[in-house]
Amino acid sequence: MTRHLDLRGGKPVWVTYKAPEVPVHELTRDAKCDVLIVGMGISGAMMAESLTDAGFSVIVIDRRDGAMLGSTPATTALVQFEIDQPLSTLSKKLGTAKAEQAWRRSRNAVANLQARIEDLGIPCDHEPRNSLFIVGDVMDADALKAEADMRRAAGIYSRFLNASELSHEFGLEREGAILSFDNLAINPRKLTAHLHLKAIERGARYFAPVEAVEVKDSCDGVEVTTDSGHTISADHLVLATGYELLDPAPQSGHKIISTWAIATEPQPENLWPKETFIWEASDPYLYLRTLPDGRVICGGEDEDFTDEDKRDAMLQEKTERISAKMKALMPKLDTKPAFRWSGSFGVTETGLPWIGALPSHPRIFSMMGYGGNGITYSRIGVELVTGALTGNPDSDADLFAFTSGVSLIRRLIPTALA
Repeated sequence: MTRHLDLRGGKPVWVTYKAPEVPVHELTRDAKCDVLIVGMGISGAMMAESLTDAGFSVIVIDRRDGAMLGSTPATTALVQFEIDQPLSTLSKKLGTAKAEQAWRRSRNAVANLQARIEDLGIPCDHEPRNSLFIVGDVMDADALKAEADMRRAAGIYSRFLNASELSHEFGLEREGAILSFDNLAINPRKLTAHLHLKAIERGARYFAPVEAVEVKDSCDGVEVTTDSGHTISADHLVLATGYELLDPAPQSGHKIISTWAIATEPQPENLWPKETFIWEASDPYLYLRTLPDGRVICGGEDEDFTDEDKRDAMLQEKTERISAKMKALMPKLDTKPAFRWSGSFGVTETGLPWIGALPSHPRIFSMMGYGGNGITYSRIGVELVTGALTGNPDSDADLFAFTSGVSLIRRLIPTALA
């Protein structure tokens, strides 16, 4: 029923920083709840915290032995509002009005996530960060200047830096960049663990390892049969399984990409001004962020394939390439990897997530937060699904709905659905 994937390889840097344990229990009998959440990663954690705060009784299950054992530790946790698809590109696919609204909603999501972290008092090394989108082989200085103009026209402040300004302010030798504001750096394991613990405080029940092997839904509710033979009955089901899809979720119109990342030894004396996020407008792209102890995370080199063995076999080659690219961009850095890892993530044609009730399954919601903005999209998913379940439908629900996404994919890449 579930698409099983080995979502990461190597050793992510996050394992070196202690995060709280999330207690889980064995499922020994049938159970009932208002909402069953499948998945104990960061999306499931955000969802469980939000729904318990809204007063729902919640059960969370995961097919692995506990929480945060899927793709969450592989994230590099640059929580940005800048969507993978530049506004100028997305406007050609969705139209200007929808593209602008997607960008604005993404910006709101980052602000809302930061506000929620601070309101709950979650210690997850969160810090606001600015972001530089630098000239690469896909977008030159003129294209970035036009992109910055489009963002400002959409109400999203940004500033174009020419080569001289970029060199003076950040010490980077490129022809130009867009400087954006109010993104967020976090420790994803700490955030995920504390959100789960907050949900548990409110009565959420956690069972693992438990795999959903059959889902039956009707106008009255959802019944999930598990691999132990026990059933969980719920009014609604939320699939927060990341890139491991259960059968009710659409299996077409999206694909899995392989990616790689490294983290250096701590070197606070070598870091660039304000430790701004850096993204390169290239294919394959490169991106950088820092950690509180002075390490630098750098990732990219994405390739369009799913095979986990092939992905992990390329770990040495890909991470050496990432290290060399980082050295060329930042000559003062010690770019030797102290940690190196690989991961898988999903993408759609537009770069936007699919979130909401599944077509023909109104009691089953799925958060397919695909793309490089996974954590940002998880926050959007929480807002949309919580709104739907509390009777307060979100005004942007149609923008991310499965029906819209499937319709667009059919129009853009009909062979993918053949």
